[in-house]
Amino acid sequence: MGARVGLERRCEPPPYFADAIARASAHAPFLRVAIEQQPDLVADLAQGIVPDPAPFDPDLPIGIAMRRARRREALIVAIADLAGALDLDGVTRRLTAFADRALDAAIRAAILERVPDAEPVGLAAIALGKQGSCELNYSSDIDPILLFDPTTLPRRARDEPEEAAVRIGRRVVELLQARDGEGYVLRVDLRLRPSPEVTPIVLPVNAAISYYESAALPWERAAFIRARAAAGDLALGRHFLDAIRPFVWRRAVDFGAVGEIREITRRIRDHHSQGQAFGPGYDLKRGRGGIREIEFFAQIHQLIHGGRDPALRAPATMDALDGLAAAGRISRDEAAALKAAYVAFRTTEHRLQMVDDRQTHALPRAQDALDNVGLLAGLGSGASLIAMLNPHVVAVGGIYDSLDPPDTVALSSDDDTLPAQLEAIGFADAATAVQLVERWRGGSYPALRSPAARQALEAVLPSLMAALGQAPDPRAALIQVDAMLSRLPSAINFFRLLEARPQLAQLMATILSHAPPLAEALGRRPALLDGLIDATALAPVGDVSTLIAEMARGEAGDDYQATLDRVRRIVGEKRFGLGAQLVAGASDPLDVSHGYARVAVAAIEVLAAATVADFAATHGRVPDSELLILALGRLGGGALTHASDLDLIYLFTGDFSAESDGAKPLGAVHYYNRLAQRVSAALSVPTAAGPLYEIDTRLRPSGAQGPLVVSLDGFARYQREDAWTWEHMALTRARAIFGSDAARSAVAAVIDEVLQTPRDHAKTVADAVEMRSEMARHKPPAGPLDAKLLPGGLVDLEFAVHVAQLTHNAGFDADLDPAIATLADRDILPATMGEAYRLLTRILVLLRLVAPDSQPPSDATRALIVRVLGTSDWDTLVARFDATRQEVAAVWADVSGGTNER
Repeated sequence: MGARVGLERRCEPPPYFADAIARASAHAPFLRVAIEQQPDLVADLAQGIVPDPAPFDPDLPIGIAMRRARRREALIVAIADLAGALDLDGVTRRLTAFADRALDAAIRAAILERVPDAEPVGLAAIALGKQGSCELNYSSDIDPILLFDPTTLPRRARDEPEEAAVRIGRRVVELLQARDGEGYVLRVDLRLRPSPEVTPIVLPVNAAISYYESAALPWERAAFIRARAAAGDLALGRHFLDAIRPFVWRRAVDFGAVGEIREITRRIRDHHSQGQAFGPGYDLKRGRGGIREIEFFAQIHQLIHGGRDPALRAPATMDALDGLAAAGRISRDEAAALKAAYVAFRTTEHRLQMVDDRQTHALPRAQDALDNVGLLAGLGSGASLIAMLNPHVVAVGGIYDSLDPPDTVALSSDDDTLPAQLEAIGFADAATAVQLVERWRGGSYPALRSPAARQALEAVLPSLMAALGQAPDPRAALIQVDAMLSRLPSAINFFRLLEARPQLAQLMATILSHAPPLAEALGRRPALLDGLIDATALAPVGDVSTLIAEMARGEAGDDYQATLDRVRRIVGEKRFGLGAQLVAGASDPLDVSHGYARVAVAAIEVLAAATVADFAATHGRVPDSELLILALGRLGGGALTHASDLDLIYLFTGDFSAESDGAKPLGAVHYYNRLAQRVSAALSVPTAAGPLYEIDTRLRPSGAQGPLVVSLDGFARYQREDAWTWEHMALTRARAIFGSDAARSAVAAVIDEVLQTPRDHAKTVADAVEMRSEMARHKPPAGPLDAKLLPGGLVDLEFAVHVAQLTHNAGFDADLDPAIATLADRDILPATMGEAYRLLTRILVLLRLVAPDSQPPSDATRALIVRVLGTSDWDTLVARFDATRQEVAAVWADVSGGTNER
């Protein structure tokens, strides 16, 4: 429920309460009567005392007890509100707490009336709307869905479960809605249940679950953002909500639901058109720029992003806006403006309802009635009230209107007109474009055969074709889209996504034109576009701890397989998003490279931890021992490309002769080799969510011929006594990425000791030269733009750095950038090698996406490369690339003593 007024307390200064009581008596007939009926309570309030909610009087019939409690609570909340002792959140939560207590008491009483002494279980109330989000109005109805479990609901001997449930439900409504001289408790609206015109007022829980899993309408998803088990059998209510969670929070963005919510807003605007013009008579709830638009704005973004980010599933509007702003889904300025408006509107709404305890949301049209509300609110007049509200209405209307994409001119179906239209938007080869558009319109692919799919196609065709027409190679991009549509089982949501976010079509066209690896990934999983629906997709990925938290955050009941799938999905989205940043020119390739590495490290941490736990469930754990994972190569240096594999070494700490303590114990060596195989599979084997990484473990002791895992002691002994020079060169980029702090420190100490050991200079150089020559023979450059393997490329630079590190016992840092800086500071390498490393790395990272074959790309892609790398033109870039390689080749020749012959 959240916090309520926890202790009776004095609020200072009391004069605010005296003024509030005076305003209530003068301007709110309902409150005036309540004041006259409860003098003792008024006396406490006049002293600044806000009493706690009181229990229902057990000596009175439950209906009378609840009505008296409601009258008491209504006066306390009103005066505390008018006096400023309760803010909007305090008011709505206290009102909601009362509604929950009353609904629960009514369910309990209704069951016991029919079956005395029975345990009041088997019937639950799911609160929707403002009760569900703990935001009830001062004078509001409640919108519960009543559910029952036929197996546990108490009933009389001859009652059928359905009959008993309906009778109990009717009694609940009667207890709450009945009026007498004491007033009433709550108005109850049960019309939010499925098909209310034909279904009973209390539904079997399994039938309700089946409905929401298979036949529910999109608007019902938005309604269930604010659903909560509020009264009755709470365990039954929570079971129901857990069962339908996938219906509400979908992984893939459903812009159909978003569109329907927008359409509801349009219908509300049209229906309440007389309340649209701001001024007297304006409807605070339904009017343009009013409460409903704030709520829908938040809910639309929650539906878009909440399936992927559970942190955005806050039921309350203010909490939802805060969460969306914190996650970067809406701007902080938008959130602040909407929250300020929400407080102003809801507070004014409460003042309207205090006057006569009516569920009204419209400002009075008559001037004297409007002035009365202004005076009750402490603003002096109706004009002051209007002036206070006006800027909020304008701000909300503008923010909500920004959700609608601009209108576009439909694409013609006329054979004579369509070619000219397509030529005008950039298709020089209009014949191919016409042929493909007609193929789509004809439903040639399974994804395009339903009327709904073709309707969605027509809505997006103008903006989609315009974006493709602006692509560097419109025909190639169009053919890629056609191939994608041919593979999709359904295209409706893909089209709705592009319709709702037209800028995505332009980014997609760029990706399809320039980045074959991304185009291939998008063809397999068009849902990858979901991750690009807002500006945060082009921001740097978070740090490793943030990424770990995101990857580890699953749903209740997720198993090991669900973890594998979740991490694959998130990694796929992050890698695709990083690639999109490159293609869009939104990020430096070096930053993207570091982002790729952080994503990989986080994935290893989450999947290794999950695999260790799953393995231990069967085999236990080896006492005083743990798995340790070292990263080497580009991962060790924290700078991956889109295509990088992961160089890993698996180690274990502790006694190699120990045995695990599980139901199926294993010796330590056998235990960790099987565990490491499982970890490698978790990181590499494709699942339904797609592939992950290629894993390379050949840098382990004794290479591919050695065991997959060795003990830390064995690793240390091998590195000291048996390792080749090239293995120590690889060790310069080793860092622990999985294991306890103590284990990481222990292996770091081993690595530091090995690297700092004095060595024979001539032998080190000779071994490195031999290894480099061997690499050149077996792995030649892929093309004239291979920044890695060409003479003077990154491999030569890395060899020069590693030889310098080992022969001078200096500059040991897994990240080559600071390592080179240290070597340059000591005059071991030229200072120019830092910039050479950064240029070659930028070229490598970018070309792995846009020219993966290392061949010169099209003119359009050359222009993209030039733009991303910040050079003036292609020829200048190539000349700089060649000059840099010559510098690196010279440094490698100098380091290797001029003996490097390839």
